[in-house]
Amino acid sequence: MLDALQLLKTRRSVKPMELSAPGPTAAEIDTLLTVASRVPDHGKLTPWRFIVFEGDARLAAGEKIATIHRADHAQATPEQIEFERKRLARAPLVIAVVSRAGPHVKIPEWEQQMSAGAACMSLVFAAHALGYAASWITEWYAYDRRVLDALGLTSQERMAGFVHIGRPARPPEDRPRPALAEIATRYGG
Repeated sequence: MLDALQLLKTRRSVKPMELSAPGPTAAEIDTLLTVASRVPDHGKLTPWRFIVFEGDARLAAGEKIATIHRADHAQATPEQIEFERKRLARAPLVIAVVSRAGPHVKIPEWEQQMSAGAACMSLVFAAHALGYAASWITEWYAYDRRVLDALGLTSQERMAGFVHIGRPARPPEDRPRPALAEIATRYGG
């Protein structure tokens, strides 16, 4: 297991199409979900939940995505429909993080939404810590209400992201990062 600071400094996103099997075991998936559920959660509201897509379930969900895409794009080619069908099958494991943020007398919705985002990022870090690579993405289907309904989200729920997890096909390359002088200031009163 990587040292915590080294892990945080070396994490890289890997495109879903560059993630391969084998994916996490059942015990590792439990670890991923346990880590992702240990995020800041003001008021103990649990303003998120998880949907695990593995095995044939990835293609079953992809069929729903493809059907909705086809309904909106009558001129779509068979290749385009097949691409949509495989949206959740590009990596061996996809975990959706569903935001259940809503009005609360004390806890702003924004805090609840950020908690769901923290769950996504914790999933990514946990995957990295277990020796996998990951990518947190949304894409069009994360915002299409018909897809969300087909995947079992309630009308009050939104998709915080799909975290694709697998083995990197090759070592991930780093990208330029912003210089700290460009993004950090010190408050001077």
